Amino acid sequence: MVSRDIMRSTARGFKKYYSPDIKGELRLDTNTNVLGANPAAVKFIREQKIDLNDYPRTYSDGLRCALASLYGLEMDNFVAGSGSDEMLDVLFKTFTEWGNDCLVPYPSYSLYDYFAQMNGGKVLYSELTDDFQLDVDDIISSRAKIVILASPNNPTGNSFRQKDIEEVLAGFGGIVVADEAYGEYSENSMIPFVNEFDNMVVIRTFSKAYAMAALRVGYAVANKDLAEMMNAVKIPYSLNSLSEGAAIAAVKDQDFIKRSVAMVRTERPKLSSGLSKLGFDPFPSDSNFILARSPIDHAALTDALKKKGVLVRDFGSKRRMENCVRFTVGTETMNNELLSKISDILEDFS
Repeated sequence: MVSRDIMRSTARGFKKYYSPDIKGELRLDTNTNVLGANPAAVKFIREQKIDLNDYPRTYSDGLRCALASLYGLEMDNFVAGSGSDEMLDVLFKTFTEWGNDCLVPYPSYSLYDYFAQMNGGKVLYSELTDDFQLDVDDIISSRAKIVILASPNNPTGNSFRQKDIEEVLAGFGGIVVADEAYGEYSENSMIPFVNEFDNMVVIRTFSKAYAMAALRVGYAVANKDLAEMMNAVKIPYSLNSLSEGAAIAAVKDQDFIKRSVAMVRTERPKLSSGLSKLGFDPFPSDSNFILARSPIDHAALTDALKKKGVLVRDFGSKRRMENCVRFTVGTETMNNELLSKISDILEDFS
């Protein structure tokens, strides 16, 4: 057996990311768009003829222009690449030195730790308050070089108060990253304020509301100076031509996004209510998923649901999320199926 000592020291403790064995289950574990693939993107892919011998645009100018038009900003406010994961990697490569601290609220998205450590950083944690809001004073007092704030937060589902984010921006000594992967589902965004702050970068993805997870498209938004620095560091050509073209088509078809968001806002309270009636304790959500404390053992619940053909995400062994499970908000039919199967499982455990 080969020793992990041959790995980079900062990566030796890494384990592979969540990767379930899929056998046709109803997937309520990944928070993708349950309405299916983005129709504008699908249409583009079916009709487009791309010369595979040509490189894509070096910095995805077409997509950056489309995003600038959508948000009322300029192309040079944007960085585009292969998913928001690449944007996170570029952020660390651009703004941190080997050994710099990264501050992450807890609980939050687990892959922040990965990117910080892969780039030689030490991860510090700022505990969220009892209602999963930011401890602003604790964040401001940190000497970390970068702080990442997911709003809406994953896996808790809630958005952070905008006034708290602005206080962090004013008082924190490094780069503040607002990760808005689920931003389309929230009523608040920091994108309109990127030119007002010299230390803020907002990142978004096409993998959730835009229903294009397979194409791996993400982007960052910042003032022109920060965006230029990131583009200088980002791998050229990292976003392929097919993905960029599909993303441009999707940006121009906002009706699908509006339908997707409207469906979630209609079905989310119904699912929350249904879970409550079954004995769960759901947390408030501004996103397309709900974190809830289970009335039975979290692992037993997720295993039983898998056997019944439904996948959900188990967070029950994590500190402060003891016995919690995360459910993607499905269509009315999907949610009814989920609740019915949970009811059957609870009867078996009674």
